[in-house]
Amino acid sequence: MPDAPLATLITQSAPIATSSHGGRAKCLQRLVRLEMPVPRTVALSFDAVHAIASGHLPNIDAILKSFASDALLCVRPSSEDPDWGGPGAILNIGMNEVRCKELCARLGEEAAAGLYLRFVQSYAVHVARLDPDAFDDVEDGGPDALRETLLAYEAETDEPFPQDPAEQLGAVLRSMARAWEGTSARLLRQAKGAPADAGLGLVVQEMIPGLGQGECGSGVLQLVDSRTGKPQLTGRYLSQSQGREALGAGAGALFLEKDERGPSLEELAPTAFADLKAHAELMRRRLREEMQVEFVIQDGSVHILDGVRVARSARAAVRIAVALAQDGIIPPHEALMRVDAHAMNELLHRQVAPDAKRDVIGAGIAASPGAATGALVFNAVDAQASAARGEPCILVRRETSPEDVRGMHAAAAVLTERGGMTSHAAVIGRGLGVPCIVGASNMKFLPKRKQLVAPDGRVFGQGDIVTIDGSSGQVLAGEPEMLEAAQDDAFQTLLAWADEARDMGIRANADTPADAQTARNFKAEGIGLCRTEHMFFDPGRLTVMREMIFAETSAGRAAVLARLLPMQRDDFRELFRIMEGLPVCIRLFDPPLHEFLPTSMSGQRELSEALGIPVSDITRRVEELEEYNPMLGLRGVRLGVTVPEIYDMQARAIFEATLEASKDGAPVVPEIMIPLVSAKREVELVKARIDAVALAVSAERGQRFDYRLGVMVETPRAALRAEEIAVHSAFLSFGTNDLTQMTYGLSRDDAGRFMSNYVQQGVFPEDPFHVLDVDGVGELLKLGVQRGRKGRTDITLSICGEHGGNPESIAFCRAAGFDYVSCSPFRVPAVRLAAAQLAIGEKIGKAAPTYAKN
Repeated sequence: MPDAPLATLITQSAPIATSSHGGRAKCLQRLVRLEMPVPRTVALSFDAVHAIASGHLPNIDAILKSFASDALLCVRPSSEDPDWGGPGAILNIGMNEVRCKELCARLGEEAAAGLYLRFVQSYAVHVARLDPDAFDDVEDGGPDALRETLLAYEAETDEPFPQDPAEQLGAVLRSMARAWEGTSARLLRQAKGAPADAGLGLVVQEMIPGLGQGECGSGVLQLVDSRTGKPQLTGRYLSQSQGREALGAGAGALFLEKDERGPSLEELAPTAFADLKAHAELMRRRLREEMQVEFVIQDGSVHILDGVRVARSARAAVRIAVALAQDGIIPPHEALMRVDAHAMNELLHRQVAPDAKRDVIGAGIAASPGAATGALVFNAVDAQASAARGEPCILVRRETSPEDVRGMHAAAAVLTERGGMTSHAAVIGRGLGVPCIVGASNMKFLPKRKQLVAPDGRVFGQGDIVTIDGSSGQVLAGEPEMLEAAQDDAFQTLLAWADEARDMGIRANADTPADAQTARNFKAEGIGLCRTEHMFFDPGRLTVMREMIFAETSAGRAAVLARLLPMQRDDFRELFRIMEGLPVCIRLFDPPLHEFLPTSMSGQRELSEALGIPVSDITRRVEELEEYNPMLGLRGVRLGVTVPEIYDMQARAIFEATLEASKDGAPVVPEIMIPLVSAKREVELVKARIDAVALAVSAERGQRFDYRLGVMVETPRAALRAEEIAVHSAFLSFGTNDLTQMTYGLSRDDAGRFMSNYVQQGVFPEDPFHVLDVDGVGELLKLGVQRGRKGRTDITLSICGEHGGNPESIAFCRAAGFDYVSCSPFRVPAVRLAAAQLAIGEKIGKAAPTYAKN
């Protein structure tokens, strides 16, 4: 048998470390070093606790000798990270018949019996593992309740309650150690990010009864509000003197103010109250953190039991970090490292209040953050009508298509039955900043009846009020309490510091003037992807687009497209105006043409009337354009090669808008991007036509202009052949949505149906459409970067897929050598912070924060 592990009395010079004894033990040592009134405490290391779990108790008598012979003790967990949890604390160890009688003379029979009773009940449930129901018949409080509890304990265990403090302490230590190493506890903390072999320390601390003749009680105090982060003295204090209770800010009352249930602590014990504030302020300065002080007052004197990092919301985390830096307690770069980049997304949108009651009626993939409440509608027309009446609505669809975009603009939130993180609804929802849940397959969608059926059978129809929580993926009945968005001064200050620190460019994916303005407001450095196809789904343009599809000749198509030219030109001119001085990258037309044609008979009849074409011709053309796998069919550059009139019109619109926008401001240098390239010859063919259009516009207007032509790398072949493609390109922008889809052979719209099952079973570590697959897709990206730079040394390389807005994926992009990433406008703040954290981490030799799974 190995030597019994030793325990360490916490002193200023004791060998205590967070990595060996846990955060609580180390914090207590820091408080001791600050000469705070901390009760005597003994720390057990991770190794000691592991040995206890294996059956090797430390020298219990040696531990007890560190304390007065009549001291009561408590045992608390001390894990390396407080978020990993641990077994609950056990208080009043050492309480027995003899000690109870001694305390009766000093505190009174009622108080002494109460201390003993609480210990027996806690020990019975958490140490002896008895069913709490065994004590249901025991009346609350007093000596009689104590006697009944002791008898119930003996009846359940066939032995009297242990009286030896050493036996009690040994059993408590053994119980807590084994609880930590149990399977359930291990799985629970691993879900919180703890390693499988995470250790637990334990601290054994002298109890301060908080009972006596003078003012006595216990409580907690902190200097900030946990919800907002603003300076506000809050806490709670339970006075044990004559049964009085003094409260701090539990329900919004300040700790200083009087409360209808009793006087404030400041009134009861002004000296102790002043001492507590001084201790809290000293902790803030010296521990460099906002701390919650756990304390006991004994006869008017303060005893500090613990200091715990203040719990905080996302908005409070930002404000606290900024305030600490502005007060000179921590440097700005450390403030940046203390904020989870994902938290920035929460601050941009309304959120369901953390303590709000949730009536969950369904769940899916949290595709776009934020929360919104509204009446259910089941098509885009009803959504627009609801918005026109000023009534918020939730748009419900099996899956969205480009025709739904106007309805998504009008809706407060979107819910779909199908789809994944890069489905149409998810991408557009994030771009608009609209809360969105996709893949809610546990609910029944009955669009013809305009009904949703929850898993528990409840039916919700058109007009019923529900809430979409796009941050958690939960669908809620009714209207829970909300927290408003918080882009305050602290938010802006933190991001300004981030911009000073980061070394990677950040652009936004923006398709409309509203998107562009949002991107500009969030300090994006340009537009990295403008999807032009969304501009064609406006009702005024859709009919013209359909007419072009039915044109029989190239000249006929060009004539119809000429009517769209001024509309496109206005679109681009407005984008250039908003983004003045910043680059705008415009992707040429990408989707297959069948998406613009109606599939229902009623829709085909309406189109027949609009175009003056027989319904049979409409039906025939729809059938001709139908594809078995349209995402791998006639779309992108393939349309540009086979129906070149579309790209000709778009190029002319871009160049004419360039000249018009340059009149009133800095010269515009548009970036034109060719989508879905697989071969060098595709680029050569499209480039020749675009260059010809540029020469024609320049000659017609009598003005010269510059532009950059590049390629969107979305196919594995384009990544592999990047060297020869780069010769004809000023930039390569990697579209990781389609690249992931093609690399895996997964439909990004359908994978959501089984992706969670795959992740749970360890097939994929993460949803590859959410977090970039650095092993497979990443290998293609690295090859594309290397070969692209070999083909053209000055080429600009970027990521414009949704992975560009994911903090977990930014590290790979930066390390792989990309010049910038582009993401949805509302994800720009999170990426600005994540990029800064990577740059800071590299300089100080520390990894950027590891973010929890969404």
